[in-house]
Amino acid sequence: MKLKSKIVVLSLLLFIAALAAPAQKKPDVEVISDRDQLKAIVPASFYFAGLSGGTQIRNSAVAKFGEKRFVISGLVDVSGYSTEISGVYEGFLITDSPIKIGDKNLELGAYGIGFAQKGELNVFDISGKKVLTVGTTKDPGMRRPRPLMMTSDAGGVRLYKGRDYVLISPN
Repeated sequence: MKLKSKIVVLSLLLFIAALAAPAQKKPDVEVISDRDQLKAIVPASFYFAGLSGGTQIRNSAVAKFGEKRFVISGLVDVSGYSTEISGVYEGFLITDSPIKIGDKNLELGAYGIGFAQKGELNVFDISGKKVLTVGTTKDPGMRRPRPLMMTSDAGGVRLYKGRDYVLISPN
């Protein structure tokens, strides 16, 4: 009888502990796609490596994590940039809080980005110095790829360039 009582008590304790344990919560993410909202959030131009290029609003994307955390990305007209810079830099990424891109941490800030042919996303500080490189994933199921876009994902958002993407999640 004592063994059964112990088993019942242990079972109840385990059940209560399971209820009290914090659940693994998926991030509260909203991808903003309304053109008027994008115009209000996305900068009209972006400074990188001593030059300023106009933002392509049609190739811009915004993700909102929770109430006040934003990740903003867009392609930039790099026609005024030297071949050396325009060959690696094609857009920007702005985050107002720390994030993860793939398995790498990125602090809050404004960065230049470029998707490399060999399946990588390169992230640069605004002086042009590379701060990280992350491998991309190809999404063959993407039906209508756009030059740049974001979609929701169970772990955050996917930042796409064509069919290649990286996962961005809150940190």
